[in-house]
Parts: sequence; C-alpha cells; structure tokens
Amino acid sequence: MNMRAALLMSCGLLATTPALASIHDILIGLDEKITYDANGQVNGAPGKDAVLVMDISNPAKPKIRASLPLMNSLLGPPTNLQITPDGKLGLVANSVVMNQDGTAWKIAPDNKLFVIDLNANPPKLSDTITVGTQPSGMAISHKGDLALIANRAGKSVTVLSIQNGSVKSLGDIPMEQEAAAVAITPDGKRAFVCLNVVNKIAVLAIEGQKVTYDKTLDIPSAINPYNIDVTADGKYAVASNTGAQKNNADAEVIIEATGPHPHVIDIMAPGNGPEGFAIAPNGKTAAAPLLLGSGAKDSDWFKTKDGELVVMSIGAGGKMTVTGKAKLGALPEGVAYSPNSDYIYVGNYLDKNLQVFHLIDGKPVQIGPNITLPGQPASMRGPAR
Repeated sequence: MNMRAALLMSCGLLATTPALASIHDILIGLDEKITYDANGQVNGAPGKDAVLVMDISNPAKPKIRASLPLMNSLLGPPTNLQITPDGKLGLVANSVVMNQDGTAWKIAPDNKLFVIDLNANPPKLSDTITVGTQPSGMAISHKGDLALIANRAGKSVTVLSIQNGSVKSLGDIPMEQEAAAVAITPDGKRAFVCLNVVNKIAVLAIEGQKVTYDKTLDIPSAINPYNIDVTADGKYAVASNTGAQKNNADAEVIIEATGPHPHVIDIMAPGNGPEGFAIAPNGKTAAAPLLLGSGAKDSDWFKTKDGELVVMSIGAGGKMTVTGKAKLGALPEGVAYSPNSDYIYVGNYLDKNLQVFHLIDGKPVQIGPNITLPGQPASMRGPAR
C-alpha cells in the first residue's frame, strides 16, 4: 500500500471493498504545485498531483476508491476531466506543466490527455494521448463515442473518437482564439465553445465524428466566458462568465441552443466568480461555487476568507433564479451532481476538502462535516449525460 492510500485508509475515505466502473463515480483532480500565500499565487515543484476516483453510490457518504499519480492543474476551468456515460473510462486533460528556472518554477502549456480504465480493479492509467496545446475544458458526447477538448494556447478544439475502450485523436479544429471550455448537446449534433478572451461563444456542428466551425454563428457573451453546460433536454446552453473579478457581479448567459441561429435569450447574475458551474442531470437546477475574494491577496480590499455556493432553478424559457446559498471554503473550484440530481459536491482548493450538500426544495443543506482530501481539489466531474 502506498503512502497516499495509507492516508486515505486512516481517514476512513478509502473504499475497502472491490468496486468496478459505475455511473456513480466522480473524478477529482488534485494540484499540489500551486499554492497561495498573503501575496497571492505561488508556483512550486511538480510530482505530487493526483486524480481521485470517488464512489458516490451512497451519495451522502462518498468514498475514494482509487488515487492515481497523474498531473492535473488548477489553471483552467475545473472541467478538464470527465467520465464516459457508461462509467468505463475517465479522461483527464493536463493543461500546464512546471519547468524549473533557477530557483523559480515557471508555467508552460502541456498537451497531454490521460485515459483511465475505471473498469480495472483498482482503476489504472491505460493510455496517454497527445492533444492540442494547453487542453482545458472538455466534453464527452451522450453516446460516449466522441470527446472534444478546448485548447487555450492552441486556439483550437481537439476531436477524439472513443471506440471499444480506445481513445484516438482525430485532429484539431482551428478556432482563431483561445478556447477555454466546451459542451456538447444531448443529441450530439452541436457543441458550444467558450472563447474567453474575446467574450464569445462559438458554435460547432457535429455529424458523426466530423466537427466543423462556422464563425458567423459566434454568440456574444459577458466578460470572460470560462465554463459552459447544456440542459438535459438540449434546449439551452448556459455560459458561466468569471468577469473582471474584484467583487464585481458576474453573469450566467442563457443561450437558445436548438434553432439554426443560437442566440442569447437571458442573462442573470449569481454573484462574483462562478468559475465552477454545472447543470443537474435532470436539467432542473444549476450550481455555481463562487470564488468571491478567496483567491485574492491579503491586502486586496475585496479579499474574503471563503467562497459561496449558489443554486439556481431553471424554469420556463430557460429563466434561471437563485433558490438557495451556502457557505463554502477557500477557493472553491470543482462542482458535480449525484446522478439523481439530489446531491451536490464542491471541492475547496485551499482548504483541501470536499463539501456534500443535499438539495431540499432548491436549497443546499450540508450533510456532515467537510471531508478532508489528500490534496488540493482543482477540478471535479462525473459521467457525461
């Protein structure tokens, strides 16, 4: 038993009974390279990152069933990983690496995708694939035969085929601008891409494994669209914008997703810093962990100790309304729902822990104490739907 597994066992977090691939898994990416002090971000040596496979078959009591020593990064939206709909494969994109320059550590783009065999016992790395430069947010189709990865430095979207447990790159679609995140509609015919620097949402057409980009369909967004998801019925895409920060309210931009010309139909403000964002599997609610000022310098006027969870209902016409809030820890990033949409999981990066919430009448109620993790949770995701 390795040291990390021993720690998990001693904390009562490591599942002790064999478990195979399941739609009741979520992935949590740990980044141990980047920390924060009174003056902000501090870069450190690599080598201690990991990806956790967490069993949420008992949604109120998640258990870690595996920890894989794979690189992962805080830099980018917390959607750089996802599980195939059948629960058999986990894909993890690593956006950056740390290179030593004298006594300093400097960030450089990476281009690696890790494929995890979740059906193995314990789960194991089955392949490493070269993709576009600085792969960030990703999406897997509802059928589970196609994946797309938004590449920031590469200014492209990588197209991947998934067949019989094998993942293969089919090439990159040039986007001309940084691409931060991507979401695929449930029918598999369209995808939406966050072009974060130019504040636009691109629209991709999908025919089987052929993916094309028509720039004339670009949709205006709010400031810095950095995360995106689609409702279960495919009617609406919601782009989560991280904005100008400094305690300024940010926006969720609701897009009509089905017509020949997708367009913005509504905008609402959940609060400051909704970098994490997820729509429930049933499409009725959405959750956004707000960073607030928890990643700011101690001297910044907008500094806060903690973040905040905001839950929103999704009603007729895609209208989103805040129904409940809850206190989070410092620098909350990843968020995921249970398959039945009744539970929400949020990772607090600086506090190295996980919070579990039960949704009751649209309000998040924390279940039990915060769960200590063996590292800093930078991203979190469950199966594609």
